[in-house]
This record gives sequence, structure tokens and C-alpha cells, in this order.
Amino acid sequence: MMKIKKNEILAMISRLDQVIEHARKTEVEYADQIAKVHPNYRDSAINLIHYRTLRLHDIRKLQDQLAYLGLSRLGKAEAHVMASMQMNRAILQSFVEEKKIEGIRARVSFKQGEKHLNKNVKELLGYRTKGRRVRIMVTQPSETAQNYDLVERILQAGMNTARINCAHDGPAEWKSMIGHIQTASKKIKRRCKISMDLGGPKIRTGEILPGPGVVKFKPEKDVFGRVINPLPVYLVSAKDYASEIDINQVPIVDKYFEQLQIDDVLTFKDARGKKRRLKIKQKEDASWVVYIKKTTYLETGTIIKIDREGELSEAEVGTLPSVEQSLVLRIGDKLILNKKKVLGEPHVYDEEGLIKQHAHISCTSEEIFSSVEEGERILFDDGKIEGVIREVHEDKLVIRINYASDGGAKLRADKGINFPESKLNISGLTEKDKEDLPFVAQNADVVNLSFVNRASDVQELLDELDKLESKNLGLILKIETQSGFNNLTEILLTAMQTYPVGVMIARGDLAIECGWEHMGRIQEEILSLCQAAHIPVVWATQVLENLAKKGIPSRAEITDAAMSQRAECVMLNKGPHIIHAIEMLDHILKTMKNYQNKKAPMLPVMQIGS
Repeated sequence: MMKIKKNEILAMISRLDQVIEHARKTEVEYADQIAKVHPNYRDSAINLIHYRTLRLHDIRKLQDQLAYLGLSRLGKAEAHVMASMQMNRAILQSFVEEKKIEGIRARVSFKQGEKHLNKNVKELLGYRTKGRRVRIMVTQPSETAQNYDLVERILQAGMNTARINCAHDGPAEWKSMIGHIQTASKKIKRRCKISMDLGGPKIRTGEILPGPGVVKFKPEKDVFGRVINPLPVYLVSAKDYASEIDINQVPIVDKYFEQLQIDDVLTFKDARGKKRRLKIKQKEDASWVVYIKKTTYLETGTIIKIDREGELSEAEVGTLPSVEQSLVLRIGDKLILNKKKVLGEPHVYDEEGLIKQHAHISCTSEEIFSSVEEGERILFDDGKIEGVIREVHEDKLVIRINYASDGGAKLRADKGINFPESKLNISGLTEKDKEDLPFVAQNADVVNLSFVNRASDVQELLDELDKLESKNLGLILKIETQSGFNNLTEILLTAMQTYPVGVMIARGDLAIECGWEHMGRIQEEILSLCQAAHIPVVWATQVLENLAKKGIPSRAEITDAAMSQRAECVMLNKGPHIIHAIEMLDHILKTMKNYQNKKAPMLPVMQIGS
């Protein structure tokens, strides 16, 4: 230990006393709120207040001084704030007075902080999997309502909590999913919690006017552009046409379809005016087969001439699926956001290529139009498009696009809209949420509350649950806005009236709201506040997303998954390769358990080589 003067030690003790006294005064100020929390959370609420008070002080100089003496820097004191400060004070006092360190008296001891958290995690998220501390939550795809085998495979791979999103499917499908999960749990003897997401006030783009019915057929070509294999295309009767089938089909209006024969020569101009000549080669079941050697665009109503040994007749292409339109937006463009539910349309250009009618699209939430102001930022589709509000009208917003990808970004229907600088007066519970809540309360173990902005959002849910006389339903708060983060202490204290409680860091929306450059800091602050309250955290959004959707993870995803060891639970979203993603995450969490416990690094024997 390096030498340090007595007066410096006394100054350190004085600084600690200032923080301790402030923490105790703040505890008294919050007495009414602390009195309302669930008995299981009484000590945790006090510790949360102590930690929040500690963080109101800049103690970086004190931390450096403590480190020089080999003492705790209070950097990992979240779970036992007062005990940590008192222990440091007692050690410093012993340096001055050279007397034995007396026992520390605090509501939450070092051991109790960890014990409280472990108990709360178990109550909310269920039993852990052998070999890892962190639980895995998996969003259930719609397919699990019909496919029991998939549910069992997901559970076998390592799922601890099943998440059902109420924004999709309905009570019948949810009931089936839950039944499959419960059956699989009994079969493989692994308990699994059921967590259901209330949709919340989603602010999204409205529908866009459907495009024309056009289908593109492209044969396989080599690197030189030469056709390797002609593309087989199946002509079917319009009444038998199924656009959702992944097969190259073309509907022919019924009265024309009946006259087709093998060896008929078909000629037509495709949607681009390109002449095409095809020959019917064979019949398969109820379809005629032609082979396309050149890229062809067919549209609804295309007239096809039939040449049968010099005799000409005609056929007509039936109704093809409409192309999903998008609004192509470039930097400097003007976009109209409508309050009325009108179908969106892209820019309309004149003969000289100038915009004569600006693109417009509606918003699913009418409430925002009375809450936003000129000059505030607006983001679309996870921040891929950014603009600033130039004009606010009762029925519309006029937006100037400030950021879009080179060549223009495509804005489609049902994409998220964020207002990071606006004070939106939107409740945490929608009418649909209130309709779904009785089912959730009766069938789930945990309810997830989306877009929690303030303590009143949580109180509203608790009041609704009281009406339903729901007693043992766990609660997870999804923090996905700047307001939610700013008000987190009050939000937690309100939520702690019930038991058990958790927090989900919805990193996608939160990063957009707070700014990507601030996300690391904010994520750290949420982890710390929740640890102080002994409340488990769910690490969510885009964890191993490439792996789940495409089968191959990115390097950044693996690092992110390893860092998730800092939370109590990691959420995976659905995807075709979800089983592989669960298995990979399970392996990473088991491996990282030896190197990271929450935010504290662990030091196992270093393994050199493979």
C-alpha cells in the first residue's frame, strides 16, 4: 500500500460521510414510495435510492484515492451501496485510529445483494440451465401454434422462457403455443416460463397504394450472361392460381386456358415492350409448361397470341399479385405524414423529371400530431431514414429528409417511426392491450409492458391487473425510449409494488431514441440501476440475428452475445435457423460464465491453445 497523509484520509472519510448522509436523507424523502413496494422489495428499494443518490455525486477523485490504497473503488457497489461505503469508511478510519474494524450495519450486505437478485431472477425467469447463469428467452414464431416438434426442439436447445408477442396471431394461436410448450416441458422435464408481450402504442407507417400486378421470370445465367438452364413456367387456370406458392406460375383466364394444347406457339410483348416467343412443351397435372430463355416481365391482362399451325387465337393473363410499393426518399426530399388513414403514394414526377406531387404516407398513431413541434427530428425504419419536421398542421406533418442511403432509401408500410426529441403524450396501454390482458393474466407467467415512458404507465397496468384480481403475474418493463430511461428510478419504484419484476433493454428502439453514440452508456446505466434494485435484466434486440435468419453469425454478433453475460436473460428473435442460434448462445453463455459474472470479470486458469 502506498503512503498517504492522515489529512488526506480524513478528507476521504469526510467525502464518504457527505454521500452517506445525502443517501439517508433521500431515503426519508422517498419513504412514502418505499412503503408501497412489495415486502420482498423493501430493502431493494432502499438500496436503489442509495445508489441513485451516490450517482448524483462526482466521486472520481475519491475512487482513484481508494484504488491507491487497494480498497474498493465503489465501481461495482450497485447491489450493496451502503455496505460498500460503510466498509470503505471503516477501513479508512482504522488507518487513522489504528483500531480493529467493527461490524458493518447496512440493510443490504455484500452477500445479501447477490442473494436478493438470484431469488428474484428465479421467481421471474424460472430455473437456470445447468452450466450457465443466464437464462434464454425465445420469441415463438407463428408456426409453433401448429408445429409441436419445433417447440420441443427449441426447448431442448436451451430455452428457459418462451415469449409470445400479442402483436401477432390471436388467442386461439396463443393457447395452442402455450399448450405445446407445457406438453414439451413435461416430456423433457424442463420447466419453461411463459412471457407474453402486450403490443403497446406502436407508431408505424400506414399502408401504401398497391403497385401493378407484375411478375418477373429470369432464367439461370453464368457470369457471361449466357443462359445455363431455361426457366420452366407453368400456365394454370386462373381459378387454380395460388400466388403464395413458391413456383413459377402464370394464371390464364379460364375461357382461354381450356383451348391450350401442346406445341402451341405463344407470342406477346412483356411489360417492357419486349417481344417474346414461347412454345408449350408438355403438360404436368393441370398446367401447361413453357421454358423461358430471356428475362420476362408479365403483367395482369397481357394479351398472348396463340399460333397453332397458322391459325391464330388469343389468351389473356389473369390477375397477378400486386407489387408491394415503397416510397423512395432522398436527402432534401419532402415527405407528407398524414393523420388520416389514406393509402401512401410515392413522388409523382413531371415530364422533365421534377417532383410535382410529394410522396405521402399515413401514421398509425393519431395522438402524435398534437405532441410534436417544428424543428424536431423524426426517424423511420430503425433510423434508416431521418428527417426534420418543417411544418405541423392539424392533419399532417411536412418533413424534410436529412438522411437516406445513397441513391435513395425505400420506406415501406408498417415500418417504425421514432420521435427522439418530442414529448409524446401516449399511454403505455392501448385498447387492444386491455383486450388482450385478461388472456395474458390467465395463461402467462409474465406480462411484458411495451414502451414504458413514465411511472403512470406502470401504475395503469397495475390498476388493470387489480381489476382482474391477478396475483402472481410477473412483470417485465420494456425500456425503449429516452423518456423511459430518464424516468427509470420512479418507474422501478412503481413496478416494485408487485412481485416479481424485470427490465428488458429494447436496444433497437432505444438506440434510435437516444442516439447510437449514447447507447453504450445508457445500456450500462440501466444495468447498474437494475442491479441496485436487485431486478433482473433481459438483454434484447438483434442478438445473433444474422445467425437466426441467415444461418451465419457475424463477428460483432458473437462479441455481443458474449457481453450479454452481464444480464440475467438474453432474448432471441425468431428465424429459420433459431435452433442453431439457441445452441450457439447456450455454448457462449456457458463458456463466458467462467470469465464474467454480471459486470465483474472472473479469472480462471488461462487456457493456451485450443
